[in-house]
Amino acid sequence: MGFFLETLFGGLMTGMLYSLIGLGFVLIFKASGVFNFAQGAMVLVAALSMARFAVWIPHWLGFESLILANVLAFMVSAVIMFAMAWCIERLVLRHLVNQEATALLMATLGIAYFLEGLGQIAFGASVYTINVGMPKEPAFIFESLFDGGVLLNLEDLTAAAIAALLVAALALFFQVTATGRALRAVADDHQAAQSVGIPLNRIWVIVWTVAGVVALVAGIIWGSKFGVQFTLATATLRALPVVILGGLTSVPGAIIGGLIIGVGEKVSEVYLGPLVGGGIEIWFAYVLALVFLLFRPQGLFGEKIIDRV
Repeated sequence: MGFFLETLFGGLMTGMLYSLIGLGFVLIFKASGVFNFAQGAMVLVAALSMARFAVWIPHWLGFESLILANVLAFMVSAVIMFAMAWCIERLVLRHLVNQEATALLMATLGIAYFLEGLGQIAFGASVYTINVGMPKEPAFIFESLFDGGVLLNLEDLTAAAIAALLVAALALFFQVTATGRALRAVADDHQAAQSVGIPLNRIWVIVWTVAGVVALVAGIIWGSKFGVQFTLATATLRALPVVILGGLTSVPGAIIGGLIIGVGEKVSEVYLGPLVGGGIEIWFAYVLALVFLLFRPQGLFGEKIIDRV
């Protein structure tokens, strides 16, 4: 039982990483109705910015405080994500208002390749580390119930707590604030939203900025755990089944979907992997997503779309 709980906790923590990346996909889709293939590149650029400025700023200003360096690097990286959002809206999205979803989809693909190249030019192609002081030492819990206790990764637990706070804030943002309601209106119909006075350009800047901040948080956690390298842009494709499972329009669905995927991967690999030779963790999420596309394409929490003719 103790080993099962370790596997379960490990899956939940991995799922939270997937969920953070999936949140970015959901945010863009809610505002534009298009799947953002540039989300992985956004996570990469945010992580690269955090990793490099945390080193450059102390060198430029002549101090050695890790906390101050990380705070300043986070602020600079957040400004960069805002500037990136503004440029994307001004140079790309503004010219695609009321166009077909295919045009927006292709635009996000172009943005993804551009950001990957820009990241390499600005920050280099080496592997970098991010040290934000997250605890690395494991902890043992339930020692009185199980022999040796249950191993728990404190870094993963911290990441899970940050993700939970972030999703709670975003859920309130979409449900309570006027801007959040405007975002949902824009997602339903661009022309109708504009006709009632909702400024589409400003809304897109806001949502891409929020998605950029989410990408920054995801990049920091991912980089702290695994390091920052250019494969991070493709690693985010592992979060695609998360939004398919949870629903492309649901912020809480991204979290629930990530937890299900994370636990499913770990449990199936540990208990079923030895029976089939391993490798289940690689394809489990995609098979599960395929099943949902066949029987519930809107996901667990997505809105069912009914077209009347």
